[in-house]
Amino acid sequence: MKVAIHHREGSFSHRWIKYCEKNAIDFKLVNAFDSNIIEQVRDCDAFLWHHHHAHFKDSIVAKRILFTLEHAGIKVFPDFKTGWHFDDKVAQKYLLEAINAPLVPSYVFYDKDQALEWANSTDYPKVFKLKGGAGSSNVRLVHNKKQAIYFINKAFGKGFAQFDRYENLKEKFRKFKSGQEGLFGIIKGLVRLFVGTKFGNEQYPERGYIYFQDFIPNNDSDIRIIIIGNKAFAIKRMVRDNDFRASGSGNIIYDHLQIDVSIVDLAFQINKKLKCTSIAFDFVIDKDGSPLVVEISYGYAIEAYDNCPGYWDNNLKWHDENFDAQAWTISQVIEKS
Repeated sequence: MKVAIHHREGSFSHRWIKYCEKNAIDFKLVNAFDSNIIEQVRDCDAFLWHHHHAHFKDSIVAKRILFTLEHAGIKVFPDFKTGWHFDDKVAQKYLLEAINAPLVPSYVFYDKDQALEWANSTDYPKVFKLKGGAGSSNVRLVHNKKQAIYFINKAFGKGFAQFDRYENLKEKFRKFKSGQEGLFGIIKGLVRLFVGTKFGNEQYPERGYIYFQDFIPNNDSDIRIIIIGNKAFAIKRMVRDNDFRASGSGNIIYDHLQIDVSIVDLAFQINKKLKCTSIAFDFVIDKDGSPLVVEISYGYAIEAYDNCPGYWDNNLKWHDENFDAQAWTISQVIEKS
């Protein structure tokens, strides 16, 4: 058994390396951006790459390399079923609808006239989203038809930047006021007004489509449940002050007793159909008390889950103990190799 790992600071790879060292697993670090990456991993049984949605090079090449290697018989993470829909909310809409998962009602249009016809007949509010982005970036509440038409005209006109400089500054102020970030964060936000980010400057504007979801009211939080193999862990994320968005708020509750175990069971049941090695579900609750999936992702911020007090197995038995989710992930890949 030999494992290849693409290493990136702040990614899962730190813990994958430690896992290999601890368990005497032969591994090597590779650079996925090298032209000869296929040759580099030819002698390996598995290849792992925690690619990131906000790294431009990752976004243009990661899936191509991973799925090529998988096609050649090398076990990869994320594999096709785990990763093809990553950072693509429109793809997730089609996928979740196809398996009859309880998705928040979602609407996508590739024709401006059809979008406008829908906007004139639907009810409000709605939630506008770009297909990419995490931490509630590129997500807006649309209160009325006038706002919807504005977004539609922009979507089929000049389009939307992947990085919203003004929203980024607003988020920096929010984190500063809540004590989550210092004054330096405000300064960085001000600088970003003028120079943007490398990722944002490299990305083409998002246009030619528009995506909305129904707004599910009366949720002061969402539930994030992560499934890795036959284990699950979860957090409750409170919404921002005077906002409806929970993802990226930084206000996290780790008490597993505040997580309805039936939602954990639902996440397991959905993943039986998806067959993802690792998957994070975001759930909200509708007016009838039923959980609905907002979106899914194979990746997540590592540190946010280190404080989880334990996990459930697939029999919904609670295990009150610390764990290393990244170790679970690499062990899943190795078991399949």
